[in-house]
Amino acid sequence: MAAEKQLNITINEEQYSVNNGETVFEAVRNQEVYVPGICSTQPDLGIGVIQTCDTCFIEINGELKRACATKVEDGMDIKTQSNNVKEAQHEAMSRILENHELYCTVCDNNNGNCEVHNAAEYLEVEHQEYAFKAKPYPADNSHPFYRYEPDQCILCGLCVEACQDLQVSEVLTIDWERNAPRVIWDNDVPIDESSCVSCGHCVSVCPCNALMEKSMLGEAGYMTGIPNDVLEPMINLTKEVEPGYREILTISNVEATMRKDRIERTKTVCTYCGVGCSFEVWTKDREILKIQPDPAAPANGISTCVKGKFGWDFVNSEDRLTTPLIRKGERFVEATWEEALSLMASKMTDIKETHGNDSIGFIASSKCSNEENYLFQKLARSVFGTNNIDNCSRYCQTPASTGLMRTVGIGGDAGTIEDIESSELVLVVGANPAESHPVLATRVKRANKLFNQKLIVFDLRENELAQRADLFISPKPGTDLVWLNAIAKYIIEQDWHDADFIEKRVNNFQDFVDSLDTYTLDYAEEKTGLSKELLIKVATIIHEAKSMCALWAMGVTQHMGGTDTSTAISNLLLVTGNYGKPGTGGYPLRGHNNVQGASDFGTMPEWLPGYESIEDDKIRAKYEEAWGTTLPKEPGYNNHEVVEAIQDGKVKAMYLFGEEMGLVDSNINYVHTAFEKLDFFVVQDIFFSKTAQFADVVLPAAPSLEKDGTFTNTERRIQRFHKALEPLGDSKPDWRIFQDFANKLGANWKYEHPGEIMDEVAKLSPIFAGVSYSRLEGWDSQLWPVNKDGTDTPLLYEEEFGFEDGKARLFPVEWTPPYEPGEEYDLHLNNGRILEHFHEGNMTYRSEGISHKVPEPWLEVSPELASKRGIKTGALVRLKSPYGETEIRVWVTEQVKGKQLYFPMHSMEEKSAVNNLTSSYHDKDTHTPNYKEMDVKMEVIEPSGPSPIPEINHRFGNPQPQEGVEVERKWERENFTPIPEFIKRKGVEHGESDQAN
Repeated sequence: MAAEKQLNITINEEQYSVNNGETVFEAVRNQEVYVPGICSTQPDLGIGVIQTCDTCFIEINGELKRACATKVEDGMDIKTQSNNVKEAQHEAMSRILENHELYCTVCDNNNGNCEVHNAAEYLEVEHQEYAFKAKPYPADNSHPFYRYEPDQCILCGLCVEACQDLQVSEVLTIDWERNAPRVIWDNDVPIDESSCVSCGHCVSVCPCNALMEKSMLGEAGYMTGIPNDVLEPMINLTKEVEPGYREILTISNVEATMRKDRIERTKTVCTYCGVGCSFEVWTKDREILKIQPDPAAPANGISTCVKGKFGWDFVNSEDRLTTPLIRKGERFVEATWEEALSLMASKMTDIKETHGNDSIGFIASSKCSNEENYLFQKLARSVFGTNNIDNCSRYCQTPASTGLMRTVGIGGDAGTIEDIESSELVLVVGANPAESHPVLATRVKRANKLFNQKLIVFDLRENELAQRADLFISPKPGTDLVWLNAIAKYIIEQDWHDADFIEKRVNNFQDFVDSLDTYTLDYAEEKTGLSKELLIKVATIIHEAKSMCALWAMGVTQHMGGTDTSTAISNLLLVTGNYGKPGTGGYPLRGHNNVQGASDFGTMPEWLPGYESIEDDKIRAKYEEAWGTTLPKEPGYNNHEVVEAIQDGKVKAMYLFGEEMGLVDSNINYVHTAFEKLDFFVVQDIFFSKTAQFADVVLPAAPSLEKDGTFTNTERRIQRFHKALEPLGDSKPDWRIFQDFANKLGANWKYEHPGEIMDEVAKLSPIFAGVSYSRLEGWDSQLWPVNKDGTDTPLLYEEEFGFEDGKARLFPVEWTPPYEPGEEYDLHLNNGRILEHFHEGNMTYRSEGISHKVPEPWLEVSPELASKRGIKTGALVRLKSPYGETEIRVWVTEQVKGKQLYFPMHSMEEKSAVNNLTSSYHDKDTHTPNYKEMDVKMEVIEPSGPSPIPEINHRFGNPQPQEGVEVERKWERENFTPIPEFIKRKGVEHGESDQAN
């Protein structure tokens, strides 16, 4: 890549070389020359430059100009300290303080990062030039997580910019036409009644205390808990006594420094979905005060979703397990760690000796760290001598990984979120990123809204991305492979395929072409219900795009042909040359925070860490030497097979940690009967889950905030998280429990810290050779494969694919028709996630604020079906399949059509769990359950009733789309005078003013 052109400029009489394309604001700050810029403190927001605060005025070639909105030019002469500059910046700051009452010492936002405070201090503001004017609006405290105080709002619009053009929820605007402008939600409703999705972007970017997390109020400072009736007289008295703001700011700086002794700021990684957001968690003792994202966070920048920003109440829940439990008949009694581990050692050793090594199964956790998953598979293989180990990727992403391994050789995302954002075309198949991967979805929404990225969505349900898409297409259920193959065939027949790329970099082209004979447009139209014209339109858009990324998830993988459909997606990418360059590739979106890492670090029956085959004698010998033990050669049982093996009497004991199989496995009635047949069952969790109810021993584990480790996100990005709190009660980090148990059995493990575990992995697994904690400090991350020197691989396949000859492989696949239970089951049951909750809800339902927004799951029913069945929103219905039944309340919505139903998976109650209805049929290659292939019949219990979704849910809001803050409307106000004009008119005199800000 060619080096950026350098320009020569002068800053305060000094010569500098700067990058072409930078703004003056960026250029001077990069040279460590400070210029205030309150509204420019978040450079990654949407359209970027918003020009509302005016504090960055400087002299450029003798004229006062905004540094944020002026591009550098060769030979520019810049002055940041002249009298005119100081006067302009002072005037801008004075206008801001007209809207903002400075009471920093007793402000919860006085934590060293308040941009208003810092700018006022830099500008040496002594006195309020214009008297503070209270706005005629009360504070809005309606939302469970944050509040808006209009009297402190400086109208910078950062919150609006973040909402409109980064999160792209399009809720916030500024009503500039009011006599006293203010930020409004939707069409001016209380926050809690708006379309706000509670992502927290607005709070995170607010440069002052106008928007604050409620958890911070009264908690941050030494004097911030003072009641308002006492506080306001104190503020007024301070203003009368203090000679100027310099003294107030000095005192507040001392108090802010003191706060650092009571508030810990710890970098962590989100424990929910696979996007891998990282941020600081601010804690005081055990109290979680706030989540503060940072622009340097590699996956998310300053972005969060409702769960990552506000969904941490579970950590201090009174429901936490804090001591080991042992079953005594039908009840559990508290036990010591010694008692619990001794019982486990005795029982599991007896079962192993009596029934053989493979009579024990191990289920690993996608919620826990890489290091913990590595130790768990080491425990299974080296201590118990079995490969019966698996994780929940079996339920979702194993088909996608297998499809990628077939075609490009590596079972991970081809690139990063930046590639998705920069692509000309994003193709989404069977995925709902806006609810399942919200922060990643913001990048797609922003690129589509602002940068003309094309978006095609194939899905049964009209989710948010489908509503925004250039093309939303809803094929018949389970037919994605048909249209994928048909489009690939059409592209080849039109000679639109990338022949040069295929010739140089891809094998099996002719065999693949021959395999497509059946997949004509006519055949595709018959099987998918999509017209030939529509399929040609899709093919044409793909052909015309210079780059394409394909995103898919459980709508693809959870079918009997899920692996083949994933393969077909990758085949289409290869045919069109969309691998190995920026903005291209396949992206199966990982659903859990560490489902990628759990597989990467060896918790799979056929793979050792780094996807090295357990059947390879040389690889196995390497681990045997390192671990000092003999390892089994044959792959063990996966999640699906272990349940069958329990039913068949082959598996007698099981050790499961951090998974809720009792609710999230398919056909849970069948799974429960298997659990009941176990001779011995150990469950390790932070809560007494449904699965734990079947256990003989329950061990209390520690969540991520109470331990150190690493997670691997959907990009293959390894990130460190740090312990912010001590483990609650007698709970322990999972890795310590495994070590204690292994040592009880004579293993003699001596790990003192998870970093030592990672060092061991790096020595054994080539793709992690250069991974180390020293390279993961701060916001640094590494994307595997990582060379020994630490060089990582953000973009795969630039030079070669993951096969011995370096070439990709087109892999012919055939359509597997979906399972159909019979004609009496006349409604198709789709299922998946919603924004607010995660998985079965063991963590998110323990958040009072999240439960306020979504207290229970619901069944989405189309208006057509509701009319035919005589039901309304709130109706209570019973769904029946051949495998069970469930009761659930209805939401009538146009998101689903005809006889399609959508049933969110988030239920802690067995009665309303969707997996009462799903079957034990599975993907023919990976045994992933066919969750998405079920038809049901509906019985009406109550034709109407209370809505399962409160009226204050964002789904009933009224968004107000616009681009940015629309600062031009501010400039058009009659009482607005541009700063340069004001300075010319005013000279150097200060005085009374009614200038708009």
